[in-house]
Amino acid sequence: MKAEITAREVTTFHDGGHRPPAGRLWAAIADNHRFNTLLWDEEDLARRRNVPDSAIAANKRAIDGYNQKRNDAIEHIDEELLSFYSGVRAKDDARLSSETAGAMIDRLSILSLKIRHMRLQTERTDVDRSHIEACAAKLARLQEQRADLAGCLDRLLSEFAKGDAYFKVYRQFKMYNDPNLNPAIYGEKGRG
Repeated sequence: MKAEITAREVTTFHDGGHRPPAGRLWAAIADNHRFNTLLWDEEDLARRRNVPDSAIAANKRAIDGYNQKRNDAIEHIDEELLSFYSGVRAKDDARLSSETAGAMIDRLSILSLKIRHMRLQTERTDVDRSHIEACAAKLARLQEQRADLAGCLDRLLSEFAKGDAYFKVYRQFKMYNDPNLNPAIYGEKGRG
């Protein structure tokens, strides 16, 4: 069975190389990357020191919301991949991968953002040469890390298709976002 996706297709998409193909899997991959991008921007804004605390609080609330949606998208990626491979039976000695394909795709998304932003640092004209060189070295390391992770994703999907490995959907259960599970929120009702 041919994999529905390859790491190369995913990283090309993350780098802005093409629009995602139609389908629920690619919609989940696109959602995940969009929420990672929004998270990145909010995280930058939350580090400002020249704005009122209320602005930072708004950033933090946005971060929590985007992080929840990012995790939901990871779960959807895994659900779609498991559905695609539903006809594959894991062999008795199949290896359980504790990291899911969706989690790997999420990490590839984050690495693409780090690469994009580190590359921008290497192009700055308002910094000294040592800054450029340090950022260029970090950029090379990030690219190596992404290549390694991409290889791991392709291997997992290949092994999964042959029944040699499998993964499960791991639910994140972000309790801090659930007013029924976060004691700081549900406790307000009793005090209010």
